[in-house]
Amino acid sequence: MSLQVEKLEGNMARLTIEASAEDFEQAIEKAYQKSKNKLSIPGFRKGKVPRKMIEQMYGKEIFYEDAANMVIPPTYAKAVDECTEAIVSRPTIDVVQAEAGKPFIFTAEVALKPDVTLGKYKGIEVEKADISVTDEEIDEAIEKERENNARTISVTDRAVRDGDMTVLDFEGFVDGEAFEGGKSENYPLTIGSDTFIPGFEEQLIGAEIDKEVEINVTFPEDYQESTLAGKPAVFKCTIREIKQKELPELDDEFASEVSEFDTLAEYREDVKATLTKEKEDEARAVKEEKLIEQIVEDAQMDIPEAMLETQQNSMAEDFAQRIQMQGISIEQYYQFTGLTKAALLEQLKPQAEQKIKSRLVLEAVAKAEGIETSDEEYNEEIKKMAEAYQMTEEKLTGIINEYERRSIREDISIRKALDFVVENAVEK
Repeated sequence: MSLQVEKLEGNMARLTIEASAEDFEQAIEKAYQKSKNKLSIPGFRKGKVPRKMIEQMYGKEIFYEDAANMVIPPTYAKAVDECTEAIVSRPTIDVVQAEAGKPFIFTAEVALKPDVTLGKYKGIEVEKADISVTDEEIDEAIEKERENNARTISVTDRAVRDGDMTVLDFEGFVDGEAFEGGKSENYPLTIGSDTFIPGFEEQLIGAEIDKEVEINVTFPEDYQESTLAGKPAVFKCTIREIKQKELPELDDEFASEVSEFDTLAEYREDVKATLTKEKEDEARAVKEEKLIEQIVEDAQMDIPEAMLETQQNSMAEDFAQRIQMQGISIEQYYQFTGLTKAALLEQLKPQAEQKIKSRLVLEAVAKAEGIETSDEEYNEEIKKMAEAYQMTEEKLTGIINEYERRSIREDISIRKALDFVVENAVEK
């Protein structure tokens, strides 16, 4: 394999990549072996037609396209590993020479990482965040934990109250006539959930078990069923069950059950520490975002369109994978939302551009400050990745290529550069 790099305008480059004649011949043979069972020539059984006979009948180029598709991916990958330029886009491939007995030659037009001229990146002023935790916030967090540990009990000695979980039978009437879909039995309804027609749940407060009550409501003007929209209705309802949450007592016993602490006082201190850490993390994230925005705004760079398109497509693929995990295909998403792939890519464009610029300026900061990744830091990252992928470090190291190794080192340097920017910011 040989490689030539020609720099083009706009941070683009054309790679001319050559695979040996032997490699192309092997690919042609593989293409023949793959396709011979699909081709038939009078006098020969399927799968038994000699390659030369097929080439004479259909043309010697019949296997070139499949062979090219076999040669290009691994050869391009090797070229990327050998290339000293930083390639930041997917390639646009053009076959230059494909002929048996001759080297296979193709070009790959790619975007190169643009140069960045940094402005100010040290001593940037940012507003100091308030990370103090109030007693009210601690009480709210503890109350949520009480809610999570509440038990549900049946109530038989009183009427319905706001917040109760009820089970009821109901039937609705408009102009004295029952309407379709207006009847149900053993329907679960939490009073105050606002899941029914406005005014319905409030009128159930005070209702007693097994005693019918009439509820008068008016359907909203924009109600989904147009035949009922804006019309007054009467619902005959009977409460069958009343349940309420019983919260645990707020005492040392509760603290010991929901935490590793023996007293409520210790538990409160731990809740405070947790909330403080959450606020610190949130403040750090906001600080990082604002600092990067200012550095990007003060920097100069020319983003190749191919680099931006690659980032947009990568983000779209990530999005498709995320919704796939929720049981929705990207095709279904397009159908539900009325979007197209082109429209989704356009929506992602500003975010993709900001993501590219953020990384580029941090890479530039790392270069300007001489921030590098040590072997110890790299090995520690490999260890973490191996644990995440549930494989040995040796196996992971064996399957990642040179390009991926460079990327891992760059990612570590970028994190260190971001730490540097944060540490050198001025809070006001």
